[in-house]
Amino acid sequence: MSAASPTDFPIAIIGAGFAGIGTAIQLKKAGIDSFTIFERAGEVGGTWRDNTYPGAACDVPSHAYSLSFEQIPTWSRRFAPSGEIQDYLRGITDKWKLRKHMRMKTEIVDARFDEAAGSWTLTTGEDETFTARVVVSCVGGLVDPALPDIKGMQSYSGELFHTARWNHDYDLAGRRVAVIGTGASAVQVVPEVAGEVERLDVYQRTASWVMPKRDKVYSEGYKRLLARFPALLRASRSSKYWLTELLGPIIFLDNKRLAKIGERGSLAHLKHQVKDPELREKLTPSFQYGCKRILISDEYWAAFERPNVDLVTDPIEEIKSNGIETRDGSFREVDAIILATGFALGLASVPFPITGKGGRRLEDTWKDGAVAYKGMNVAGFPNWFILMGPNTGPGHTSVLVYTEAQIAHTVAAIKKIENEGLRYVDVRQEVQDRYNERLQGRMKHMVWSSGCNSWYLSADGSNHSLYPGFAAEYVLRARPFRVRDYEVVA
Repeated sequence: MSAASPTDFPIAIIGAGFAGIGTAIQLKKAGIDSFTIFERAGEVGGTWRDNTYPGAACDVPSHAYSLSFEQIPTWSRRFAPSGEIQDYLRGITDKWKLRKHMRMKTEIVDARFDEAAGSWTLTTGEDETFTARVVVSCVGGLVDPALPDIKGMQSYSGELFHTARWNHDYDLAGRRVAVIGTGASAVQVVPEVAGEVERLDVYQRTASWVMPKRDKVYSEGYKRLLARFPALLRASRSSKYWLTELLGPIIFLDNKRLAKIGERGSLAHLKHQVKDPELREKLTPSFQYGCKRILISDEYWAAFERPNVDLVTDPIEEIKSNGIETRDGSFREVDAIILATGFALGLASVPFPITGKGGRRLEDTWKDGAVAYKGMNVAGFPNWFILMGPNTGPGHTSVLVYTEAQIAHTVAAIKKIENEGLRYVDVRQEVQDRYNERLQGRMKHMVWSSGCNSWYLSADGSNHSLYPGFAAEYVLRARPFRVRDYEVVA
């Protein structure tokens, strides 16, 4: 297919993180040049642009947390820091000359489908409109910080910020600091700041299962070896992926015997890092292994052995102007509060008003829970492809394995629409329903339904975030674009 101008077959990609950049690269490889990437921020990177807190890093090995079709041998260590991942994304953006396709600081706030034209009208926050034949939504699931609903938080007069909006102008040295939250960002930031603050209070609502990270620096010789023999780099990526698949059932199945394998490993790690039995008891989770996100760290638990670090397990009653009061009546004065409270998960929510065929609104369609065929297509919303949509999150491996399958599916669909001059393709309602009935039927066998409360779950306890099974199975299902599953309109 020869390259086309944006007016020939306009494609809109919303978001310039891994999914958006990966889609753009694969479109270019397919000879399709008629796309525009809309990004509400001023730079590419998504999560890795925004998360710059001390210790921020990926908890998936670097060789697996990069696009398979854009591997690099120069990662500095086994688990890359956020800045290095951001540099990687900037690098492949420039390599493929994607910036000429980008509209930065342009937020899409509304989308409407014109059935007669087979096109979408996108409206920006500046009230500009753009027409696209196909929309690829890559808005991501870990974008908007989740702020806790704590009484009095607005009255606090000290420094307060979220880990995803870190204030690098504020010096924590010698300060009394509180960290609220003990999830994935907290296990990274707590050890980093513990050594520089006067006192650190860590407020824990629920203890987490933590496994050893076993990070290491890659030598220059090793990196040269990978550069000289790319097959070694591919083998490193493949081995890390298949190891996570092998360990997957320990994490995602609701099987107490399998879960015990993980729990024993985590408890041995805790015993090695924390000598105080009473403190160990407070740090020991009461829920089944895998029910919440498994964390990795070689320093988090050890940080609580420091004399200036306190673990606070009494619930927060109120934040006052100069500190935090817990339900037992204790009050701790602090100079700064760091919110390590995660994100408002976007895998199963509507990012902005989206109106499909016959005036159908996606918000109404998803009012009882977000559903999509293979997590990507929703009946009544033709030519709209969601990357990292409902039930496409991994519980045990690299998210990019799922993302790449979705990119392949979407590019195949775009080629079909363009090559055959189709007006639109729209997944059949019965196909979507059948897929999701089977998927939700499997959830009762997954650990996420075993009783703990996690960000994986909706308010009614249903899981519209994670995929219930192996990544390899999802890839085999999701990569092909099967025309028979869609209503095809010429």
